[in-house]
Amino acid sequence: MNPPRLTIGQLAAHAGVTVRAVRHYHQRGLLPEPERDASGYRRYDAQAVVDLIRIKTLAEAGVPLARIEELLAADPGEFTAAITQIDRALRTKVRQLNEHRRRIAELAAGDRLFLPPRIAAVVDELRTLGASERAIKMERDGWILIAASAPDLARQWADRKLAELADPEFRQIYLACDEAFGWDPADPRLQALARQMAGWSARHSPETEPPPPELPPAAVLMSAQLAGLSPAWRRLTELSREQAAEQR
Repeated sequence: MNPPRLTIGQLAAHAGVTVRAVRHYHQRGLLPEPERDASGYRRYDAQAVVDLIRIKTLAEAGVPLARIEELLAADPGEFTAAITQIDRALRTKVRQLNEHRRRIAELAAGDRLFLPPRIAAVVDELRTLGASERAIKMERDGWILIAASAPDLARQWADRKLAELADPEFRQIYLACDEAFGWDPADPRLQALARQMAGWSARHSPETEPPPPELPPAAVLMSAQLAGLSPAWRRLTELSREQAAEQR
């Protein structure tokens, strides 16, 4: 009397997997495919159930499918060594995933994901000040470029910018410049704003202040791009330089 044989559905049910999983293990060469019977169906014996349970157990433990065939054929010493190696790889992956989770969680902090804390504080202060989202984005993108290419310089400038933002007059000038972005370059208010800017700079710049350091190339490109976006700002820069020269 021939021992009873199982259909693929019965095999899957015994091992607690899906029929699709059984077929996938066949395709990967992990579980041998039996010959078809006279009716054209594949029939599985008890050994297939044992093998499938072993495959399922290893897969659920996190063993890559590419390593399972090796482990199924390994002797006890080889099996232990392989499992130790897989465990080390999984630990590394867990650390990487935890780091990804930490970075994803930082997305909730917005700008702090891209900027060092001191520079992010500048962006936070601009929001508190009531600067437009356009101005905040421009500032943020510029700081990202400088922080990436000249971190020491960026920290120095961030400290200076925070000190300036603590000055009520500077805050008023900043908001006025923000508003002037869309003005006509011939707007007479630009002349008055340029005088105010030059006057503030003259009062707050040391007489022997060294020349400003050279900007990183990416930051230069950003500055040129911003100037092209606002003819009023370009004109304001020209007027401010003229006013500064007159006051000297």
